[in-house]
Amino acid sequence: MSVAATGRWQNRGEYLMRNMRETEQWGALVCLGAGGILCVGLVVEFALGLAPCPLCMMQRIWFALAGVVALIGLTHNPRWGIYPLLSALCAGIGGGFAIRQLWLQSLPADQVPSCGPDLSYMIDAFPIGELLTAMTSGTGDCAAVYDVIPLMSIAGWALLGFVILFAASVMQLRLGLR
Repeated sequence: MSVAATGRWQNRGEYLMRNMRETEQWGALVCLGAGGILCVGLVVEFALGLAPCPLCMMQRIWFALAGVVALIGLTHNPRWGIYPLLSALCAGIGGGFAIRQLWLQSLPADQVPSCGPDLSYMIDAFPIGELLTAMTSGTGDCAAVYDVIPLMSIAGWALLGFVILFAASVMQLRLGLR
């Protein structure tokens, strides 16, 4: 009898590993997880009124890329290893941007980079090189800590999301190689 059938949830990881044996399930988890995280980001932006900083936008881009790659992999061939590998790469790069934002948030106030204009103005007025520099290195706006979701900052939750997407992509890759 499985863990779920007996009602005991002591080892959820064991239950997940026993019941998610198909690469398609892991690919769907990556795709739906990335989409769900993007939806939460849109709710935080539009319902709560928090404008995303440049690093937040980079994290959204990498969440979207991980989800799109997983979706393409599901429609083409979920057992082909390049798609979960690319999804894991997208999650890893996005996790790097989340770590960068957490590092900026941990700096003392006198070491935080100066705040720049908001992202919409930068897109309209700045050359593409300066825009990409601001989006990859962050600005002073990225150091602001918003605890909209309890327990961690938004960047901490994003890092957790990237770790989960990375792990699911690796599981899909592992099962596809069998």
